[in-house]
Formats: sequence, structure tokens, C-alpha cells
Amino acid sequence: MAEYTFREVIAQAMSEEMRKDESIFLMGEEVAEYNGAYKASKGMLDEFGAKRVIDTPIAELGFTGIAVGAAMNGNRPIVEYMTFNFALVGIDQIINNAAKIRQMSGGQWNCPIVFRGPTASAGQLGATHSQAFENWYANIPGLKVVVPSNPYDAKGLLKTAIQDNDPVIFMESEQMYGDKMEVPEEEYYLPIGKADIKREGTDVTLVSFGKIMKLALQAAEDMAKEGISVEVIDLRTVRPLDFDTVLASVKKTNRLVILEEAWPFGSVSSEITYMVQQKAFDYLDAPIKRITTPDAPAPYSAALFAEWFPKLEKVKEEIKKAMYVK
Repeated sequence: MAEYTFREVIAQAMSEEMRKDESIFLMGEEVAEYNGAYKASKGMLDEFGAKRVIDTPIAELGFTGIAVGAAMNGNRPIVEYMTFNFALVGIDQIINNAAKIRQMSGGQWNCPIVFRGPTASAGQLGATHSQAFENWYANIPGLKVVVPSNPYDAKGLLKTAIQDNDPVIFMESEQMYGDKMEVPEEEYYLPIGKADIKREGTDVTLVSFGKIMKLALQAAEDMAKEGISVEVIDLRTVRPLDFDTVLASVKKTNRLVILEEAWPFGSVSSEITYMVQQKAFDYLDAPIKRITTPDAPAPYSAALFAEWFPKLEKVKEEIKKAMYVK
């Protein structure tokens, strides 16, 4: 085991797969000469050359379409967006072509692409650079959506995503690239669609994913000091979503709290809430609680942003409400 940052394991995962398969290449803004906007492709241009690590113009619609065409012709592109906010410029290619070509061609064409880059907020970046789109992409049949919360998960899931024959949305966070963690030296893969129980508990289930998992784990630790045992589930993947792990946990704890950095309407937490009440209603001893951002764009002001972003105290408050504890 050795300690690596999130950005280092992203580069490792891409490089390891590119060494095995010459059809894999990386493209995006500043991925080559600059070593990536967040240094998540550091050293890759030197190793693989300009034909496989490609700097693109600031034209997401164009290079996303190029990647779709390349995938249909036997290649396996990895597309990096500087943020998923900018992917909105290329979203027509993602949703109307990448996600649908396999079905519309009757299986004649696969579309093996990884679309990756940071999602959600990263401090004072303003409303148009602070949006969480996991639920948007998870709503689209034909796409898989992966949102890792730590370097170990990120490396294993990205390697799996690169080998997948379907388009995968791989969502990271600008605020996680410097996170460090011990990661095995030997090669490993993690399955897409399988949640991970990060902390076992008996009193209440807390479900989350992505960078806000840090808040979930801190809340569970604080609650343990007050005698409340919280089971923390990291979804890892929101499409396909591992409902079985969530349901099994709820049947054990009889309570559910969901933490998500997203707007509340039509969120991932909405879908989980529906599925739990549909398949485990008789096991619930309290209404399901969820914590999201307010139904408003992210403010730029530091003071307002601090109010907008889900707080640790709010998570603990909702856990106590689920437990009927004041």
C-alpha cells in the first residue's frame, strides 16, 4: 500500500488502461501540455504522445461529438471536462447520441466513452460553476453515472468505467483532488452499481455519495458519542443504483436519512425515498429524512454559500429527528 492523492490515482487509472489498449485516448481542454486543469493527467502526454493525449479547443459540443464518432469506430475515448457545468455545451451529444446509439442502431454500435470531470460546488465559483448534475445524467437510459468519494474508490471505479462498453459519466470534485489515501500497488477494479457500507450501525441508515460523504462520516462519528449508531452507505454509483444494499440496511435499522449535494426536486434522494417506501415501508419506524441544498442557485457570497451548503449540524439534527431524539 502507498499513499496517493485523488488526482494521482485518476492519472494512474487512465495510464494503466491506456498501456493495455491503444484504442484508449484522452481528450479535453488543457489535458496535455498543461498536465490537466487539476493536474489529473500529469505526465500522460510525455508517456503517450500527442495522438493519445489531446488538447482540444474550448468547444465542448465539438470534441464531445468527435469522441462519440471515435467510439462508434472502435476507439475508447476518455473525455475530460474542466467542470460538468461546461458539459452542458456538449450535452446534446451525450444524451442524444452517446446514450442512445446502441439502442437506435439495434446493437450494431457500442459507445464506450468515459466522460469525466468535477461536479457540484467548489467554494466561491458562482451559480453557473457550482451545479450538481448527477440526477440529470442518472435520468437518462443508456448512461451509467459514477460519483466516487475517495481515492481508493475512484481508481477502481475509473478503471472499470474505461473498460465498460457503454458511456459512463464519471463525476469527481475539485475539492477532492488533493485528498490522500492508501491505495494498493497491485491492480484492482471495483464494480459499477455496487454501494459500499463505509460504517456499520444499528440505529439509523445514512446514505450519501461524492465529496459530501465526508460530512456523512463526521456526522456518524459525532452521533456515536451521543449513543446513536449510524450505518453509513456510500452509493459510489447513482446509475445503476444499488437499492438492495440500501433496503437491507433500512430493514436492519428501520430508519433512513439521505444526504445529497443537489437541488431537492427530482433528486437522487427522491428516487431512493420512493423505492424504500415501495419495497420496505413496513420496516420504517419513522418518516424518511433527506438533506439537500436549498432550491436555489448557489450564491457567490461566502456567508450566503455557508448557509446554502448542507451543514454538519443539519445532518445530525435530521438523524435525531429520525430517532425521535431531541
